[in-house]
Amino acid sequence: MSQLNNPLDIYKLLPKSNCRQCQVPSCLAFADAIIKGQKRLDDCPHLENNIVEQFDVQVVKRVPYEQQQEQLLEQMKRDMATIDFSSSAKRLGASLSGGKLKLRCLGKYFFVDPKGNITSDCHTNTWIKLPLLDYIMTCSGKSVTGEWVPFRELKNGMTWIPLFEPLCEKPLKQIADIHTDLFEIIMHVFGGKLATNSFSSDISLILYPLPRIPILICYCRPEDELESKLNVFFDTTAEDNLNIRSVFGITAGLVRMFEKIAYRHG
Repeated sequence: MSQLNNPLDIYKLLPKSNCRQCQVPSCLAFADAIIKGQKRLDDCPHLENNIVEQFDVQVVKRVPYEQQQEQLLEQMKRDMATIDFSSSAKRLGASLSGGKLKLRCLGKYFFVDPKGNITSDCHTNTWIKLPLLDYIMTCSGKSVTGEWVPFRELKNGMTWIPLFEPLCEKPLKQIADIHTDLFEIIMHVFGGKLATNSFSSDISLILYPLPRIPILICYCRPEDELESKLNVFFDTTAEDNLNIRSVFGITAGLVRMFEKIAYRHG
């Protein structure tokens, strides 16, 4: 029988109605609860029996996601030993400083040593560290084009769009709606640059969470009967310099930072 090994696979089977009859806030959270062994697929009242029977959802107790991330981080730190910093700096849009790679991310400098240790004046977490190390190992060095596309139009974007929208775009829009002025200030604090593009918006700034991975965030305030709107765009070269999982990860990490600042100062 088929195994469902990650929340995204399970989410695709669900009605996506967020009805909460399973006692979980959303279908995505329900999918995650199944992976954690906290729920079963037949706890969803809307799934037909043949769907439930088709998949083996006897989920073996898995290592918590946070612990998986930490394990992956430790492996990536060990892999740093294979990277020649001197020859990689140009490829990464970085420089060398005291034997460490020096990268400007979100308007701040991050330093990475040959053991994968990351230091910065800016707060770092696993959401930021993993994509940063992944970027160092896999970035092709392709120059950005200035041509913007939404996440779903990236080569492998549709694979992650069920997670990108609820974990990146929606919470970012919520911050912008509730704390509009603070939202714009945070963007500037993180090195946001005014965008010169054809997108009509009230706030249009480009952030660089990684040197060759710019993100364009456009926000339109509500007007008359029109609701507010927020869109996130990526350069067409994004997947040449970072795999789609890390493109999602670095964006989600950025959103977490915004949320923490808005919570403290909003």
